[in-house]
This record gives sequence, structure tokens and C-alpha cells, in this order.
Amino acid sequence: MDRSRKEELVAELKQQFSEAKLVVLAQHSKLGMSEINDLRQEVRDAGATFKVIKNTLAKLAVEGSDFAYLAEHFVGQTALAFSKDEVSAAKVLHNFSKKNDKVAIIAGGMADRPMTVAEVLILAILPSLDELRAKLVEVLQAPATKLAGVTQAPAGQLARVFGAYAKA
Repeated sequence: MDRSRKEELVAELKQQFSEAKLVVLAQHSKLGMSEINDLRQEVRDAGATFKVIKNTLAKLAVEGSDFAYLAEHFVGQTALAFSKDEVSAAKVLHNFSKKNDKVAIIAGGMADRPMTVAEVLILAILPSLDELRAKLVEVLQAPATKLAGVTQAPAGQLARVFGAYAKA
């Protein structure tokens, strides 16, 4: 790869670091091209970006960004997943690593806050925004449903009493 192409890649990575809310690093040892393409597609479907790049170029790109603390993790076969939201990259990499043991999450970060592997995994297993909204609606509806049931109970009991008198 010539120098101008490397400079373009570093500039592209710097832009992705500046736009990302979450960056997740993963090791991908002995992962075949078809598996990498499957992973890229899953990440893309989730609205994130997946890059396999030389560590030296990644270190150059991360310098001066909010994610500079990730430079120490660029060792071995490292891949980067960027997402503009706070969870999609972590979710996809976690789900893929459960299916394929050749991929392992090694670090992550949100802006200027580094994250351990355990923190990334906690983030990955959080329910989606739609699931959280559904739970909130359920919690908000529960009192109204209970109130309706309580207020209808005396009327139902009164109707049963009148029905019993009518039969007698």
C-alpha cells in the first residue's frame, strides 16, 4: 500500500473516531473471509461500521481523538467497530462472538471514557430502546388497568346480587 493510500485511510479513520459514540475492539484470530464478510454485514445492518486495519494505522488515527486510550490495545489481529449510537456495535460483536469463538471483544470506549470487556458486555445485553419503551408503557398502564378492575368489581357484584334476587 502506498503512502497516499495510507494517509487516506488514517484520515477516514480519524473522521470515524470523531463521529462515533461507541468504539469496540475485537480480536479475530483465524477468521475466514466469508466469516468476516458475515460479521461486516451484521454490523452494517445494525447501523454501525466494522474495520480490519493495520495496528500502526489505527494508532495514528486514534492519536488526539477522544479514544486515544485505545492505542494500547492495538496488538495482534485487531478489528474496530464504530457506532453512532451507544449500543449497536457492542450488541452485534457480542452476539457474533457467542456464535463464533474466533472473535473476542478486548476493549471499548464511549467518547473519553474507556470501558473494560465486562462493561462492553453489560452494554451489549441491555434491552433495545423499543423494548425499554414497551416496558415503560406497561408500567404506566398497570395502575390504570388495576383501577378499572377495582371500580368495576362492585358493579359486577351488585349485578350478581340482583340476578340472584330475580331468580328467587
